[in-house]
Amino acid sequence: MQEKQYTPSLLSFFIYNPTFGPREGEEEKKILFYHPSDVEKNEKIRNVGLCEAIVQFTRTFCPTKPAKSLHTQKNRQFFFEPENNFWVVMVVRNPMIEKLNKDGKTQTIEYQEEEMLDTVYGAVVRQCYSMYKLFNGTFARAMEAGGVELLMQKLEKFFYKYLQTLHLQSSDLLDVFGGISFFPLDKMTYLKIQSFVNRVEESLSLIKYTAFLYNDQLIWSGLEQDDMRILYKYLTTSLFPRHTEPELAGRDSPLRPEVTGNLLHYGRFLTGPLNLKDPEAKFRFPKIFVSAEDGYEELHLIVYKAMSAAACFMISASVELNRDFCEQLDSLVGPQLTLLASDICEQFTVNRRISGPEKEPQFKFIYFNHMNLAEKSTIHMRKTASVCLTSVHPDLMKILGDINCDFARVDEDEEIIVKAMTDYWVVGKKSDQRELYVILNQKNANLIEVNEEVKRLCATQFNNIFFLD
Repeated sequence: MQEKQYTPSLLSFFIYNPTFGPREGEEEKKILFYHPSDVEKNEKIRNVGLCEAIVQFTRTFCPTKPAKSLHTQKNRQFFFEPENNFWVVMVVRNPMIEKLNKDGKTQTIEYQEEEMLDTVYGAVVRQCYSMYKLFNGTFARAMEAGGVELLMQKLEKFFYKYLQTLHLQSSDLLDVFGGISFFPLDKMTYLKIQSFVNRVEESLSLIKYTAFLYNDQLIWSGLEQDDMRILYKYLTTSLFPRHTEPELAGRDSPLRPEVTGNLLHYGRFLTGPLNLKDPEAKFRFPKIFVSAEDGYEELHLIVYKAMSAAACFMISASVELNRDFCEQLDSLVGPQLTLLASDICEQFTVNRRISGPEKEPQFKFIYFNHMNLAEKSTIHMRKTASVCLTSVHPDLMKILGDINCDFARVDEDEEIIVKAMTDYWVVGKKSDQRELYVILNQKNANLIEVNEEVKRLCATQFNNIFFLD
């Protein structure tokens, strides 16, 4: 018998405000954005009305915490109110299996309702709003600037593109954490980077904040954690993957043949002008909104890359950026960043040699620290913007998510050990704002041996991190 499996997929995504069409006949005014747009008007109104009713109904039981999700056989709906009276709703089709009946002609569909985790997809909805806010500011800001019309235009422009980049089939525990992967560095190289950031900020006094990344991992950031977290997601899943091709050309790349002093200069702008030599070059940079003492501030985002090192410079949006400034930045940052990139690469190679050859370990893990948002995973092989590959079976990822849900319910430190049907062992440790999830491939091990193995892992991988036992 043939079986066909279908992963979760986006059915619809809409944003509404119940106060915009309070009277009968005005329901359509509530809808600010609706995807897919070709759905007929009455169905849109019906779906939004249903969500309103569910939210109102659940409010009677708990006025401060309205519904977060609704489970049905075929799909699941997620509700999120990021700003007062503005609701974001995402409807996801449940994963399903299509089976041929014994007669070989008719098909039955089994919906796997329990395979989806509210925490994961609830986090995806919050990410959608955070990403919109990074580039457009709040919904209220658009309302103040140009009323409902402007807000609808901004939502249409942003979400039309953004929803195409959502890959719900590969959403998992990392979406819940929304963490940042940090690049491990020795003290000397770290000091070099800090002194580079200080020098650039001093020479180009317009720069307000700087972030420094290497190989898609963060080394230094002057931004607030929550702003950096969402900017990091944008850089690593959207901007960098779009610019990887020329990078592969490596040191002999014909991109920047000119020599500055004795140093080859591989720097280039990832945002703004593609080529400084072009007389037609445009000096427009994307704008981002980050939190400030009096609400938020608008900034130009300049992302500049040399080899595998990238520096993000943020400058107040009220300043007009021109060719002069970009050439100055290019000649100052390009050579230094090229040098730093080769320094870091050298250091990294030396460290790898010292630590010895990498054998395929018996375990895979995810680590997350709630205090500094540091995230480390040997389960994920995030290579492209479109696919997040994991090296373990989806059933094991689901167990990790379940353990995480249990951890979220309590404040105390705890440990959970699970034996999976496939003979894998899954261990979750929560200790002092840190969480560690380990998957062990040891079929014949017992509880004591599994515990010992996890202790060994903590000693080798996290030797300077204190886990309470």
